[in-house]
Amino acid sequence: MKHHKLLLFFIGLFLINFSYGQSIFDEWKTIDDRTGKPKGVIKIYKKDGQMYGDIVKVLEEGKENFKCTKCEGDLKDAPVLGMTIIKGAEDDGDGEWKGKYLFDPEQAMTFRCKIWLNPDNPDELKVRGYLAFIYRTQTWIRVKD
Repeated sequence: MKHHKLLLFFIGLFLINFSYGQSIFDEWKTIDDRTGKPKGVIKIYKKDGQMYGDIVKVLEEGKENFKCTKCEGDLKDAPVLGMTIIKGAEDDGDGEWKGKYLFDPEQAMTFRCKIWLNPDNPDELKVRGYLAFIYRTQTWIRVKD
């Protein structure tokens, strides 16, 4: 009986660690789907049950102090570092998060979005932006300490 309890303990411990490693809420390195080069690091977090994402690091050489010159309103000439680019995405219950605000500061455009972990690799985040019926998907990579 003791062996069964010990086995169940270790299985539970494994499942806790496994599910923790699959959290979407983490820091992600963005990869440009056209060039394959890293662009920045986005911190994905949960606030009031919704998903948000902030730019916490710019990786492109020479763009560390990039400002949103194409933006309008409050974002005009705002620094990209610290900018919230995902706002208010909601969990659809199947591990996908959907929202109406995925902002690209280079293009100064806002897209609808769908965001999910790659089921084959929990260290890859799929980020899809929609403009009408056209979409583009990027794969972001989990930042490892």
